[in-house]
Amino acid sequence: MKKVKYFYNTQTLKYEKLVVSVKVKILRILGFLSAAIVTGILFLTVSYRFLDSPKETMLRRDLDNMQEEYGNLQEQVKELKSQLGELQHRDNEIYRVIFEAAPIPDSVRAGQDEKTKENLALAAKPESEIIAATRKMLGEIASRVALQEKSYLQIEDLIKNKQKMLASIPAIQPVANKDLDRIASGFGYRIDPIYKTVKFHSGLDFTAPSGTPIYATGDGVIEDASLSDVGYGNHVVVNHGYGYKSLYGHMVRIKAKRGQSVKRGDVLGWVGSTGKSTGPHCHYEVMKNGVKVDPVYFFYNDLTPEEFDRMLKIARSGNQSFD
Repeated sequence: MKKVKYFYNTQTLKYEKLVVSVKVKILRILGFLSAAIVTGILFLTVSYRFLDSPKETMLRRDLDNMQEEYGNLQEQVKELKSQLGELQHRDNEIYRVIFEAAPIPDSVRAGQDEKTKENLALAAKPESEIIAATRKMLGEIASRVALQEKSYLQIEDLIKNKQKMLASIPAIQPVANKDLDRIASGFGYRIDPIYKTVKFHSGLDFTAPSGTPIYATGDGVIEDASLSDVGYGNHVVVNHGYGYKSLYGHMVRIKAKRGQSVKRGDVLGWVGSTGKSTGPHCHYEVMKNGVKVDPVYFFYNDLTPEEFDRMLKIARSGNQSFD
């Protein structure tokens, strides 16, 4: 039963039945609907601003997981780079030094001229860029690992050839000199015996009677055995490989032939005084990668520490050279 409403009419002083017009009813309905719509809009606005939808919650959870996994991946990449850096350091500074092999430049390992360090800001990068950056880092590490593996294979070959290399390095005196009394002039600036001016003497002079045997100081192949036009007279050059060569000058006669393989201790010729020379002696030089170096540091197979110290003092004396 519909409830009937009354109101007190002050004009008639009676209670009268309340009658609501259609217009008022429509306005009331429209007002209610408007309030409901506005309230709904406000609720949705607040919800979208401060509350996540189920889909957004799932996406946010996936993003958090991805960031955590990417952070772990970054740590693993960092650790791998550190370990690889240590291997590269040992390769260049220890293994290749032992075998006197040139170090591999870092630019070759990295496959670029300079090494770039990337710090990725996850919040500012889309997933595609993160994946691309990770792949780039992993690709760089894979390239370095492959090159490092190749380097270790080269070192393995060097190890196999170590005995051959040690036999090839010039390591004895070119003439018999047990009492160390045959060194007449050392490496460095000396007085030229003919021009009487200070000139650079690029080897050691060993005095000995004419006809004294001259020995190969290491294994190798005869590169030259001829009469020199520049003062060495009859001379022999041995190519020992591994960047080493040795020269023996002023021979009275040459025994070795060009292209001949020789072993340490083989006779190359005999002491003489041919070429620019003031007396019978053997002028001896050692070259490493095309640079003439002091031969005195290569007699470790011949001398005790005491004898080596004595030889250094003799070789450093600023006397006149024989050539």
